[in-house]
Amino acid sequence: MKLPISVKPNSTEKNKTGAWRTFKPEVDFNKCTGCAICTRVCPEGIISIDPVTGHAKPKAIINYDYCKGCGLCAGECPFKVIGMDLEQK
Repeated sequence: MKLPISVKPNSTEKNKTGAWRTFKPEVDFNKCTGCAICTRVCPEGIISIDPVTGHAKPKAIINYDYCKGCGLCAGECPFKVIGMDLEQK
């Protein structure tokens, strides 16, 4: 039986893979504009824009159960509101 070498994007929704990460993205909700660029660059599709967060504008919400901490969201955020912090376990 041949097995695939890599996984397909959005495949982590079937398995909670958040425990794999070393770095955790943290969103500064005071600066986030809700532009949704992070949602488009996330390879797992686990970032959403939540219009009902109690803030004046919609904000990026990360599902940490599935986030592997790749840092693409932080690297592509034009406003630099996503920081990568060392995961505390």
